[in-house]
Amino acid sequence: MTDKKPENLKRRGFLLAAGIGGAGAVAAVAVGVGKETAKPVSTVTAEDKTGSYSETRHISNYYRTARV
Repeated sequence: MTDKKPENLKRRGFLLAAGIGGAGAVAAVAVGVGKETAKPVSTVTAEDKTGSYSETRHISNYYRTARV
């Protein structure tokens, strides 16, 4: 029997490289390359919140139009 060699080795090599490259990209994203750490959430105390509400013109307009 004669051994027949495949003719399209370039195309097969490209597909193999694309598959390996895609797997590497997925692995890099899964690991989180260049990912920053999460920053802690700041909490607002009651002292900071006092005086934060002020009735502005558009709020007064809403109150006026929402009356039944």
